[in-house]
Amino acid sequence: MRDDSFHVFDTTLRDGAQREGINLRVSDKLAIAQLLDDFGVAFIEGGWPGANPKDTEFFQRASRELTLRHAQLTAFGATRRAGVRAADDPQVAALRDSGAPVVTLVAKSDDRHVERALRTTLDENLAMIADTVSHLREHGQRVFVDCEHFFDGYHHNPDHALDVVRTAAGAGADVVVLCDTNGGMLPGDITRVVTEVREATGARLGIHAQDDTGCAVANTLAAVDAGATHVQCTANGYGERVGNANLFSVVGALTLKRGLDVLPDGCLPEMTRVATAVAEIVNLTPDTHQPYVGVSAFAHKAGLHASAIKVDPDLYQHTDPALVGNTMRMLVSDMAGRASIELKAQELGLDLSGDRALAGRVVERVKALELSGYSFEAADASLELLLREELGSPVRYFDTESWRVITERRPATGADSLSNGYESLTEATVKLLVKGERVIATAEGNGPVNALDRALRSSMEGAYTALAGLELTDYKVRILEGTSGTNAVTRILVSFSDGAGEWTTVGVGPNVVDASWAALEQAVTYGLLRQGYPQV
Repeated sequence: MRDDSFHVFDTTLRDGAQREGINLRVSDKLAIAQLLDDFGVAFIEGGWPGANPKDTEFFQRASRELTLRHAQLTAFGATRRAGVRAADDPQVAALRDSGAPVVTLVAKSDDRHVERALRTTLDENLAMIADTVSHLREHGQRVFVDCEHFFDGYHHNPDHALDVVRTAAGAGADVVVLCDTNGGMLPGDITRVVTEVREATGARLGIHAQDDTGCAVANTLAAVDAGATHVQCTANGYGERVGNANLFSVVGALTLKRGLDVLPDGCLPEMTRVATAVAEIVNLTPDTHQPYVGVSAFAHKAGLHASAIKVDPDLYQHTDPALVGNTMRMLVSDMAGRASIELKAQELGLDLSGDRALAGRVVERVKALELSGYSFEAADASLELLLREELGSPVRYFDTESWRVITERRPATGADSLSNGYESLTEATVKLLVKGERVIATAEGNGPVNALDRALRSSMEGAYTALAGLELTDYKVRILEGTSGTNAVTRILVSFSDGAGEWTTVGVGPNVVDASWAALEQAVTYGLLRQGYPQV
């Protein structure tokens, strides 16, 4: 059995789900719970059975559908109501009957909340805590107590706040969690208060930090330094208002910076995968700059950094990205130097290291293109095609003779209110040289870019059958800064997939159609290269 001296407690399914924009189905909660178990957290708080039908269903289904290797499910709820025995309180009964081996009880620890929100006395508040904890313990459940608004309460009335901790621990709570519910604390204050509470009560303490001052991770680490052995976090820092302490940042720091053994063996490299998967389930774009797990967490752009990394990656990285399942990336931009280009080429499977002059030419070309509006940071496929051209092996499967797009607006038949009585029809014609033959193809589409994409691929599908399996997955337009208004330069990023991988190309032009064609040409060319077709 794993050492129980330190707890990583995840509350994504309850506290994290309170973030604006997150609305989890029961199936979503089950999927996230399985991912968190893969990551190796010790406890997963599933929600509030009895108060929320969705959470009640979650616990019912979890017992049948989840196979947890590392974590225990925890049910969340409140202490009994004032004036009612715990044994007679229906919400306490829902916790008792949830099937969860662990219950987390929220208790008031700020006397102002006791008197104004609960509308009871301080003595009755302590009785509610003691009675509820004892009742659940008698029925074989482990109990953690979350002291809501603890730090504010400790500041206003430290005696009652300390009485809450002593009462919970004395009634059998395994951990008493000090909650910075409003998120207003700073690390120095956390260290002082946790130290004072630990010395005054002797209780096992935990920390729950909200991120309203941007200090939730730092506050959590400060609490651990002061003696807390239970940390409550959420995946990617999801939570109400600004959010909660980020699970991945906290675990990364405790493991890699403090040397604490807080996860089972082999779980830390799951960090990046789990972070990304949870973001996908809750339908939020992953934070590319999130510590440890963001796609940019180990991305290097400056030429000075690249020169040092070429000698030793540790010179500009605080840890090995592989430890958390991430990878180092080199970004090529107008800041690039020869070292950046050489390392990026190596990442793409090309070797420029033996030719300084070649690397220098690539640097100058990239800088000139970036000055004209290109951006290669997110367009590795375009960069690889450029590198191959400079290496003397340009990739070419077709030549463009010309293309044309016509968009016609005309009265619609069966028009709805959104069309204002009109419909648009776009037709694109492309003329290419494919394997020595002149090909002309015309296609209709939903706008000029879709029509060009269809015409381009239909013109070559006879020669390159793999084109039928390519799919345009993303399309981004950026009007570059300038004073020309609608005459400004346009940059387009397009992403394609062949089912086995995805790539992005960039195009720049005087208008959106010109720029789109440039990006489409490169995207199709790169797709054929991936399929291994011989070049013409």
